[in-house]
Amino acid sequence: MAVVLTIAQQKGGAGKTTLAAHLGVAFAATRRVALLDIDPQKSLARWFALRTALPAGRERVPLGFSDVSGWRLRAELDRLKRDFDMILIDSPPEIATDARTALRAADLVLVPIQPSPPDLWAAEGTLALAASERRTVHLVFNRASAASRLRQTMAADIAERGLALLTSALGNRAGFANAFARGLGISEAAPNSRAGAELAALAEEISGLLG
Repeated sequence: MAVVLTIAQQKGGAGKTTLAAHLGVAFAATRRVALLDIDPQKSLARWFALRTALPAGRERVPLGFSDVSGWRLRAELDRLKRDFDMILIDSPPEIATDARTALRAADLVLVPIQPSPPDLWAAEGTLALAASERRTVHLVFNRASAASRLRQTMAADIAERGLALLTSALGNRAGFANAFARGLGISEAAPNSRAGAELAALAEEISGLLG
């Protein structure tokens, strides 16, 4: 049975879609991975379209993809679970029916936030919903400076709230955006870059959580 990783955050601009794409590519090196885009903006679908249009011979890992939502979502999740080892869901930026379905299906919920109070405040609804569904949820810093005093303050605040924060974080690096704009993951476009190393560490930590 496949494991389901739902990426959720109500605040726009937190990097939910790019995180789904880069993690999907990283995990697909060793697993059969499908991406499921249920965000109405369909940014992940546009990234996947770029990916499928890449010229022949461009080396890239295989990925499944679906953007089924609404009343067909539960059946689509069941289908994907039969055909893949891992499903990554890019969920909508609001607590709606599809978001609830995605959270209920999740073995792990990731909530990307920039290290700032507004991002953490915006995540409270998602965190509450995940708690009500008894889902395992972890925050992850995205677009974060390693030396930022605010990052340290936010990490302390998160700990005081009793919330789980992943040790690994992604920096504010152009490599992530550049790879995404080409329909690639950073582990394909620049695996030996600092961005590639950060993504690899994050994927390894998540793998440890999933078992």
